[in-house]
Amino acid sequence: MTSNFSRRRFLEISAAVAGAGLAAKTIILDPDPLYALPQSGPAEQVRFGIIGIGMQGSGLLQNAIQLPGVECVAACDLYDGRHTLAREITNNPSLPVTRRYHDLLANKEIECLIAAVPDHWHKQIVVDACNAGKDIYCEKPMSHTAAEGVDMYTAAQKNNRIVQIGSQRVSSVLCAKAKEMVAQGALGDLMMVEGWLGRNDPTGAWEYPPPFDLSPQNLDWETWQGTVPKIEFNPNKFARWRCWRAYGTGVAGDLLVHLVSGMMFVLGINEPPKHAMAMGGILRWKDGRDMPDVHAALFQYGDIPVYMRLNLGTEMPETYRFQGSKGIIELTEFGLSYTPQTGVDNSPSYYTVSFPKAMREEYLNKWHEEYDPKPGKEPLFEAVSYKGNDFDDVKPHLWNFFRAVKTRKPVVEDAVFGHHAALACHMANEAYFRNTAVTWDATSKTIKS
Repeated sequence: MTSNFSRRRFLEISAAVAGAGLAAKTIILDPDPLYALPQSGPAEQVRFGIIGIGMQGSGLLQNAIQLPGVECVAACDLYDGRHTLAREITNNPSLPVTRRYHDLLANKEIECLIAAVPDHWHKQIVVDACNAGKDIYCEKPMSHTAAEGVDMYTAAQKNNRIVQIGSQRVSSVLCAKAKEMVAQGALGDLMMVEGWLGRNDPTGAWEYPPPFDLSPQNLDWETWQGTVPKIEFNPNKFARWRCWRAYGTGVAGDLLVHLVSGMMFVLGINEPPKHAMAMGGILRWKDGRDMPDVHAALFQYGDIPVYMRLNLGTEMPETYRFQGSKGIIELTEFGLSYTPQTGVDNSPSYYTVSFPKAMREEYLNKWHEEYDPKPGKEPLFEAVSYKGNDFDDVKPHLWNFFRAVKTRKPVVEDAVFGHHAALACHMANEAYFRNTAVTWDATSKTIKS
């Protein structure tokens, strides 16, 4: 359902004066369940292959095949146990499986791909897919380094391919409502944005248990390592790759990218931050990792400071707080609230205690005469809350991708948007490791101190 919380209402609120009460109402946002449409005809079927059927990939596969008109025709993973898993999820014991993703690129039956692999493999798979004429949904963050991001969006544009990055906030009805409210002027002048997310358990800190049977016999360990310096077989590196800079991008690439992409979508931003500063450290999970488990980053977008905090030692729900001269929008996983502010004095200025008595009384009398509301005419402010589906829901995001494959209409989180969101994460990491503020140099396409 929709609300009548119009721009006119915002202007009325901002014009209101002292003596107001505060009312609240909650509105349920109905999702737009396009993925619940009847099954499409054979000509509208989307046939995809998936590369990587691990923790995230298995969930993507399970969600994708529940969408109408979508069929998985092949799966790839370097670990043979996940070949079995792909067949179990699809309930297809004869599903073609392989260790070589190039087999999927060469498969003419496959229109598009889903890639859920470690960060250090994103660039090569996306570039190869685009060059092979395949559209691709790639997990976040888009890139492992800033330079790789440039290569990826260049390949997408050169080959006219649809690339969607897997930060689901941009397909959320909650984020869409926040975006609408901002566009209507709910915030007035934007002052600051804050975001935070915290976990407090070993699994949340990526201390995943490796598969019991993992060995060089059932895992192509050499290929998994890619172009990074080679090491001996290590099950923990395979399962917990986010802990190390060689393979992952830490809390920045795992968690910060969600906060950044959601913030960009709500505010209509599609550019990297001007500057980034960061601090943090390995404060709790001293397990051999080299990526921080606490990471606080301060960005500048235009003239606006954006402060994001990630913490793997304290549980905190993912939250945004958009702060403006007319009020605050707070956005969480299952809802958002808007609390208006008038931005005017609701009582005489306390500075007048420094006036002589006669002057102070003259000021007070004049203030009350001008600003006190008439009895029975006191304005009533209206705080509004919206409830909706989890903004981490992958089904709408996958649906947007598959429909774009058929319609050729652009997606929101394309390779340019994904590159800009990832750049914020790379800048936060570089600021942390360099221990200094960094900027994005658009001319050289590099991060500079």
